[in-house]
Amino acid sequence: MAWNEPGNNGKDQDPWGNRGSGGSNQGPPDLDEALGKLVDKVNGLFGGSGGKRNSGGQEPTAPAPSGKLVLVILAVVAVVWSGMGFYTVDQQERAVVLRLGKFLETVEPGLQWNPPLVDDVTKVNVTAVRNHDHVSLMLTKDENIVEVGLSVQYVVSNPKDFQLEVRSPEDSLAQATESALRHVVGSSKMDDVLTEGRAILADQVQARLQDYLDSYQTGLEVSKVNIENTSAPSQVQDAFDDVIKAREDEQRVKNEAQTYANGIVPEARGKAQRMIEEASAYREEVVARAEGEATRFSKLLAEYQKAPEVTRERLYLVAMEDVLSNSNKVLVDVDGGNNMMVLPLDQIMSSAKRGTNSFGGGSATSADIDQITNQVIQELGTRTNTRISTRESR
Repeated sequence: MAWNEPGNNGKDQDPWGNRGSGGSNQGPPDLDEALGKLVDKVNGLFGGSGGKRNSGGQEPTAPAPSGKLVLVILAVVAVVWSGMGFYTVDQQERAVVLRLGKFLETVEPGLQWNPPLVDDVTKVNVTAVRNHDHVSLMLTKDENIVEVGLSVQYVVSNPKDFQLEVRSPEDSLAQATESALRHVVGSSKMDDVLTEGRAILADQVQARLQDYLDSYQTGLEVSKVNIENTSAPSQVQDAFDDVIKAREDEQRVKNEAQTYANGIVPEARGKAQRMIEEASAYREEVVARAEGEATRFSKLLAEYQKAPEVTRERLYLVAMEDVLSNSNKVLVDVDGGNNMMVLPLDQIMSSAKRGTNSFGGGSATSADIDQITNQVIQELGTRTNTRISTRESR
């Protein structure tokens, strides 16, 4: 039967298991009553007095917390709140402090304290080197398309600007890199971008990129820009490789020609200088010899004017000595006959060198040879004088 129908000895029973009229009335727990009991227990812990039951058996309303309890609770809350305000900033970090949403200060490394729930502290690493890679196709000054890849290394130099001035500093860096790279490549020729101008390209991009970041107040500082690769588009890469190879061959041939010129030109200059010096020496020699002959002739002329016969004979003998000294054989005319005596000077000289005498079988010395030569010359001189006298008498 239903719970509200009479039964069970004429007594009603509710769904909580409590009897109706005539039994003890214990209904479901009351929320106010539960709160009152909780307050009584707290008061008992902190020295407060619990409430008393009224005559009807019900608990009285919980009294208000005492002032001592409020102070203790406030003290505990204050200690917990103060402890939450301590924090540590590492050596490589700086902390940006906002008080009620407004910038207050930048905190240096060390143990710091700021009131929690009032100040907002954000730590920023200012020593870590960050990297941004960028690759893009762009147009050069001479209207050629090149692909340039670079990497940007940067650090946070101003934590306040990095945290507050720009919403996304990394995105601003990427866009500024694109702009700076396009501006520099657009002002350069393709050959400079692909070959020897890469170092200059990196320096120009770094300077322009830093100007952009400073104007945007991003708080970033570019430490290095590295050009990773520069190449032509893949569709025409083979043609560009041929052009670069031809340029390298041209430079190689120029270097070889310059090396050959460096070896030939100094040698030719040396030969030319040597020929000049030899010609100058020959000129000096000829001039000196001519001057000497002219001086000798002048002196002989003076002597000839003083004694013509003696000077003439002397000149003759000197001339014969010069002629005979270069001859290997001497022919001597014999008086009273048609025979001529041959004096083999070459054999005499060779015999003297070997230590034998062709005429006497003994050793011939240089003194013997000189004596024979003088006799021959004297005989020739005598005959010459005789012939001259005979001619003059006729």
